Amino acid sequence: MASEFGISKEEVNEINSVLHSNVVTDVVAQVEDMLTQRSVTLNIAVTGESGAGKSSFINAFLGVSDDEPEAAQTGITETTQKASAYSHPTASNVLLWDLPGTGTPSFHPRTYLEDVGLLKYDFFIIVTSDRFQEYHSALAKYIMQAQKKFYFIRNKVDRDLEANARRRSQRGLSNDEVLNLLRVDCENNLRNDQVKQPRVFLLSCFHPQCFDFPVLQMTLIEELEGHKRHALLLSLPNLSASLIQSKRQALAQDVWKKAILVSLSSVMRGATPNPIVPELMKTLKYYQQTFCLDAISLHRLANITGISFEKLQSEVTSIFGQGLSAQAVEDLLIHLTTQHQLLANKLENQIPILGSVIAGGISFVASYFLLKFALKDLSEDGERVIQKSLFDSFKHFSLNDPNEVL
Repeated sequence: MASEFGISKEEVNEINSVLHSNVVTDVVAQVEDMLTQRSVTLNIAVTGESGAGKSSFINAFLGVSDDEPEAAQTGITETTQKASAYSHPTASNVLLWDLPGTGTPSFHPRTYLEDVGLLKYDFFIIVTSDRFQEYHSALAKYIMQAQKKFYFIRNKVDRDLEANARRRSQRGLSNDEVLNLLRVDCENNLRNDQVKQPRVFLLSCFHPQCFDFPVLQMTLIEELEGHKRHALLLSLPNLSASLIQSKRQALAQDVWKKAILVSLSSVMRGATPNPIVPELMKTLKYYQQTFCLDAISLHRLANITGISFEKLQSEVTSIFGQGLSAQAVEDLLIHLTTQHQLLANKLENQIPILGSVIAGGISFVASYFLLKFALKDLSEDGERVIQKSLFDSFKHFSLNDPNEVL
C-alpha cells in the first residue's frame, strides 16, 4: 500500500508515530515542526573589486530587478561600504551578503575576512569583470584555509561578446570561441597564482538565463548538504529544466506531511464550509511561487528576457498555474475523494489511527493526490516557460543549443 502512495515503510512508521496522539493540535505542532526544521539560515558572501557587478549579481541570484525595493543598490562607483544582507523576497532564511570591495591598496585578504566575519558565511562568491588578479587568489587561499568553499565569477561577458561582434570581421571568432578563451584565461591566471582546480563561471547579470548561471545554480545545490541545500534549491529563480525537476523532487518528499497538516487543520476548523480548501490553497500558492509561476515572478522574468508577460503566461496551461481558485480546488477534491475511496480504506489498514483522526483517511488521500498532481503540472508549466525564454536568449547571442543546459 505504501508504494501506491510513493511513501516508504520508514515514512509510514513516521506517520504512525506522529499521529499517535489524542490531541489534534499536538499532532499538527509535531508535523509543522518536521517541516520548519528545514528553515535553517543560509549565508552567502559576495565579494570582489569595485565595479565588478557584485550587487547586480546578488539581484540576479535572488531573481529581482535592480529597481525593486528588495534589490541591492547598484551603481558605477562602489556603493558597498560595509557588509549588507539581502534576503530572498519569499525565503527570508536565504541571505546574500554584499561585502565591501577588494583590490584597493590597503586591502589584505586575512584582515578583510576577519573584518567581514569569515566564519558566519556558508560559502563565498568572488566576482570580477576582468581577469582574476593575485589578490583574488590570495583571498581564495584564506577562505580555503578556513575550510569554506568559494566560486569564481567572471561577470559582464555580454560586454565581451559585443566587443567581439564589432571586430569579428578581423578575427573571425564565434561567441562560443570567445567564451572559451575567457574561461581558459581566467583559469590559467588562477593556476599561476597557485589556486588548484579553479572553478570559473562566466556570467552576465543582465542575462542570467544565458551562459553559466544555470550551471552555477546546479553546482551550488550539489555541493550543499541537508536543510541548507533544501533552502537554497527552493529559493532559486528558474533558469533550467534541471533546476525545476530538482525542486519538484524536493517538494514531493514533503507531500505526505503537507497532506496530514491540511487534513488535521480541517478537523480543527470544525464544520466550516470546505474546511480543507483554504489550507490547500496556501500550499498551492507556495508551489506557484517556488516554480516562479505567480504574476510577480513572471513579470520579473519578462523584464529580464524582454519576452512579454503575456507570452510567458501563455505557457502556463495547468489549472494549478493558470486559474487557481477555491472552487477549482473543491471540484478536484470531490473528484479525487470519489476516485480514491478504495485507497483510503486500504490506507486505514496501514495507518489505523487515520480512521479516527482524519475522517477515515479520505481527506488525507484526496489532499495527497491533489498536491502530487499539482507538483507535476506546475513543474511542466515551469519547464515550458523557461524553454520559451531560453531559446530567444540563446538566439540573441548566437550560442550553442540551450538544451545543453536544460
